[in-house]
Amino acid sequence: MVSITTKTGDKGETSLWSGERVSKDDLRVEAYGTVDELNSFLSEASHYLKSHEVKKIINEVQNNLFKVAGELASKSQTYKYPIQEEDALKITNYVYEFENRLDLKGFVIPGRTLQSAKLDICRTIARRAERRIIALDKKEPVSEPLKKYANRLSDLLFVLARFEEYIEDKIEFKKW
Repeated sequence: MVSITTKTGDKGETSLWSGERVSKDDLRVEAYGTVDELNSFLSEASHYLKSHEVKKIINEVQNNLFKVAGELASKSQTYKYPIQEEDALKITNYVYEFENRLDLKGFVIPGRTLQSAKLDICRTIARRAERRIIALDKKEPVSEPLKKYANRLSDLLFVLARFEEYIEDKIEFKKW
């Protein structure tokens, strides 16, 4: 049996996928760690979703987040399965598709259903992950498709949360 405990991180360092040792608070580790957190929260959210269509999209996103994290965890080697321009385009098209179905017309009070609240939490984690990715990009280059994917992801999670509210007639707009 192989243990997941290696004891190699006991002094505050970890190994990247590409083999380098870095501090556990390195910007790269922060970025892929936040992506991992997002993936875990998406797992929880998926248990509450009513729409099978939304569940399918969330599953696609979760699979792509492994590519995002793997790419972020690679420093000296090119990651074998990077996020591609097509990945960002696909979620951009999902955003447009759901926007056309929803007729959003103002600020929305988030989390009007349990499942939309879970997706809204994921949306805010996705935004934090994007901020971590941008901070890393200022120090070490991050691919344009990955940055684009991270940017679009919070938009996608927003419209999917609203769709979950829409199917229960529970979208609530902010009244001024």
